[in-house]
Amino acid sequence: MRLISAAVSIIGVTIASAQAPGSKPPVVVELFTSQGCSSCPPADAFIEELGKRSDLVVLTRSVTYWDRLGWKDSLGRAANTDLQNAYARRGGEGAGVYTPQTMVQGQLGAVGSDKAKVFAQLRRAKESQSAAIVVKDKFAGVSGTGGPAQLALVTFKPEVVVRIGSGENGGRTIRYTNVVVSEQVIGRWSGKTETYALPSKAPATGYKQALILQKEGAGAILAGTYL
Repeated sequence: MRLISAAVSIIGVTIASAQAPGSKPPVVVELFTSQGCSSCPPADAFIEELGKRSDLVVLTRSVTYWDRLGWKDSLGRAANTDLQNAYARRGGEGAGVYTPQTMVQGQLGAVGSDKAKVFAQLRRAKESQSAAIVVKDKFAGVSGTGGPAQLALVTFKPEVVVRIGSGENGGRTIRYTNVVVSEQVIGRWSGKTETYALPSKAPATGYKQALILQKEGAGAILAGTYL
């Protein structure tokens, strides 16, 4: 097993990761879902369950292509649909454009309600991580291997409750976890130990943020952490 050194020098101060020796950084899990998909509520509930784990960074990405069935997803973002399509073009395990779909570390796809499959992928992902992000005050340090990649700041709402008015889930009230509302690239990582200044503006009340280190072109996610 390859262990990651997550000690990073930021402004002359060495910051040690809070992880226990031999532990791994969080694994990133994205759920592509839709309010217009009758198969999605079990996956939405599963993601809520995963969102309680400290060893994961969990994000919900609502897509737009089921809007044509008569109910416009109030959380849908074209950027989420575009990302899922990019993952599908790249291919690999579980690739495709469907809901519900989980993507583990941007590499391993599965039907989002298939708990056994997702748990197996999480175990595999933990063994293959090669980078880590350490946050201190308004700086983020990235170390490890696997670059080049880009570091993105993702803003999300921890919980959104939606009463769906029509369509396949009409009349149901669904709770969504860590719903992505925006994201911006704040730096590019060469593969060496580097530090990045985080935006000084705090997210709006009721919103939180995460950092995602991902190879460009919807490539593998190398690391992630909540702020």
